[in-house]
Amino acid sequence: MSSWSGPDAGPLRAVLPGLSVVDFHCSGDGGQVLSAKPGRLPAMSDVTTRTLRLLALLQARTVWTGPELAAELEVTDRTVRRDVDRLRGMGYPVLTSAGHGGGYQLGAGRALPPLLLGPREAAAVAIGLRLTAASGIDGLDEEALRALAALDRVLPPSVRSEVMALAESLQVVPGTSPVTRPELLITLAGAVRDRVQLRVDHERADGYRAERRLEPYRILSVEGRWYLFAWDLDREDWRSFRLDRMHDAHATTFGFTPRPTPDIEAAVREAITLGGADRGITVRIRRPAAEVAARAGLRSATVDPEGADTCLLRARGDELRWVAVWLAWLGDPVEVIEPPELTEMIAGIGAWAEASGPAVDG
Repeated sequence: MSSWSGPDAGPLRAVLPGLSVVDFHCSGDGGQVLSAKPGRLPAMSDVTTRTLRLLALLQARTVWTGPELAAELEVTDRTVRRDVDRLRGMGYPVLTSAGHGGGYQLGAGRALPPLLLGPREAAAVAIGLRLTAASGIDGLDEEALRALAALDRVLPPSVRSEVMALAESLQVVPGTSPVTRPELLITLAGAVRDRVQLRVDHERADGYRAERRLEPYRILSVEGRWYLFAWDLDREDWRSFRLDRMHDAHATTFGFTPRPTPDIEAAVREAITLGGADRGITVRIRRPAAEVAARAGLRSATVDPEGADTCLLRARGDELRWVAVWLAWLGDPVEVIEPPELTEMIAGIGAWAEASGPAVDG
């Protein structure tokens, strides 16, 4: 067992004498992070065991009536009320509601209650923490490693070996994308959940900075970057915003009625592909759309079929010479629809290719 020495350890030990494990307790045969069955913690008193089991029951379901808890714990309603008072004394807010559908439920408080995890759940949490270390969220890597160390100390041998086997076979290569502040993610996620408007201090790629009034709908992680998909109240249209370009965000108290949304993932990917450059480019390619899309990649362009053997490729770019080189790399005949200057760039590359050749000795 590992002892707990957080700020609330004193009151907890006073209420539950003999308790040396609060955050985690793993039993090798049962595989639970915290056992909630009588008789599984012989060093503890009956009151301690029953109180821990009560915590587990409140965690497992949203609402319990007093008689239901009494039946589960095999005690009287009066004993349930005393045990609930003990939990409240520990700092866990056990809420009580009267009437039909009412009862006891565990609310949010200053401390996290012990969690019940089976072997596979514990393994999933451990692997998730390893992946979180490379999530691109600023500071979360250290928190994830600390949580992983705490969990590793109490994992049963069988679960630890499974986690180690998975960890040795997986590798997460950290990206070079800008990091995102966790407090910003929390603010945005709360606004999405509560359906309230946001005020965001946002800076575009060209350096223009302004406050945006948004109705937030989804937060997505796409190719190493975090994005917010929202309805822009000033522009009256859907927009995607990179979180690393947000200087600040505030959730308001103004709610909103959800609007019918497009395919959010597709809309964000299209915004990623077509955003960030001023000049629109459209070319017709004499090859089936599926084959072109497989080579072009979603971050490079969007490809729409135009018949069985041709397609339209749309992209944006400021340097037409590089766009022409990129089209040459695709290797298919193209017809330039816009801009006309791209045709001149392609012709120039063709002239350069025709004039180039191997070195001649002599």
